[in-house]
Amino acid sequence: MKLREVLQIIEGQVISKDIDLEEEVTCGGGADLMSDVLAFAQEGMLLMTGLTNPQVVRTAEMAGTGAIVFVRAKIPPPETIALAAHKKVPLLGSKYTMFEACGRLYVAGLAPHVLFELTLRRWYDAFGGRE
Repeated sequence: MKLREVLQIIEGQVISKDIDLEEEVTCGGGADLMSDVLAFAQEGMLLMTGLTNPQVVRTAEMAGTGAIVFVRAKIPPPETIALAAHKKVPLLGSKYTMFEACGRLYVAGLAPHVLFELTLRRWYDAFGGRE
């Protein structure tokens, strides 16, 4: 899904300057724990988070995410925006909660990251059920 489409679906705003709205994201996920992002992110993932500090950009860069969406109408401080520009990590914003932003994108066809499949297998292993 292209960032332009993401913006329309989440009724978002562009925070970064000079980003390519034709850039593709491969899947999506939401997290406020950066340790989860490091453990489970995929290359090209769209990360939705309510955290706005510079560490989010550092984590996203290390994890190879395609872009960050700040949810809950959060606006990152200037140092986060500057670091994202330096690292070339696109920043977007949405007025929606993480739950609603993720849900809108999922319904529109953005795939969940593979953590879902891995977690589902562990769930079935722990509690039984179908594969």
